[in-house]
Amino acid sequence: MTKTPVLVAGAGSWGTALAIVLARNNHPVFLWGHNLSHIQQLQQLRCNNRYLPDITFPENLEPVDDLQSQLNKIRDIVIAVPCSGLRDVLNILAGSNKSDLKICLACKGLASGIQLLNHQIVSEYLGSKATTAVLSGPSFAAEVAHGLPTAVTIASNIKTTAEYFAKCFHNEVFRTYTHDDIIGVQIGGAIKNVMAIAAGIADGLGFGANTRAALITRGLVEIIRLGVALGGRQETFMGLAGLGDLVLTCTDNRSRNRRLGLAMGKGTSLDVASRQIGQVIEGVRTASEAMKLAAKYNIEMPISEQVYKVLSGQITPRDAVQALLSREPKEEMD
Repeated sequence: MTKTPVLVAGAGSWGTALAIVLARNNHPVFLWGHNLSHIQQLQQLRCNNRYLPDITFPENLEPVDDLQSQLNKIRDIVIAVPCSGLRDVLNILAGSNKSDLKICLACKGLASGIQLLNHQIVSEYLGSKATTAVLSGPSFAAEVAHGLPTAVTIASNIKTTAEYFAKCFHNEVFRTYTHDDIIGVQIGGAIKNVMAIAAGIADGLGFGANTRAALITRGLVEIIRLGVALGGRQETFMGLAGLGDLVLTCTDNRSRNRRLGLAMGKGTSLDVASRQIGQVIEGVRTASEAMKLAAKYNIEMPISEQVYKVLSGQITPRDAVQALLSREPKEEMD
């Protein structure tokens, strides 16, 4: 049975994987990206040869090069662009006459310079014209596209919006859970990228499993501190969008944030490592924004701080680890 059409904005690996899930669930799907030559290649090859080369598109998945023209026939929009491109997409949506948009944000990061979460940016651009959900959780794009079992969280301040997108995505291999803590789910998805860089740096320096486990555990403490300060709930971070995503990105080399940390721990510069990875690494920008939020809310985030200092060239990776180890002893629950 044909279902409601969905536009997926963002033709990278994650946006393509989500478009494939929706298409397999019998939604007509329009996959848009800002790079015209890339979209033309998707149209010609019927696969995303750059990011998911061995996955053929379902017949009901159509790559499109004009976002504006699709808005006349589509109400449901999944945004899976890097956070740096979110406002560009929203600016186009704001210029449409649609007043009943349903938006699902699949961006995991923090936008630069404004100290707002992604759903707040949507509200700033679209106001009452849209209801918003966020999708997060431990989910590598390639595994999702290959149909390997995956579970994610879809959160919204409006219960029916979370339930709506959960139903759109849910199938026998892509399980969706709904949540009402849209702040906590976003903070978990964003700050875990910073922790993955930290874990990669430690492994690149050869510090082993003990160090990695400590970084993950103490990294979760930092995520909770920031999330609760912003209005999230502590128990959210024990779920898929918190602990689940954190463990995945800190321990598996398919995480581009972890791979960046590994390279820098082995002595590669940020610029060279970024070029080698060849995709947006959200943790780089998020580390800077996390420090601004930590200062604003007077929160200690020592791991995030050291990652930021390494990324900004203030200290070496080895100095960052030494700075963490030389901190005064304290109670664990403090």
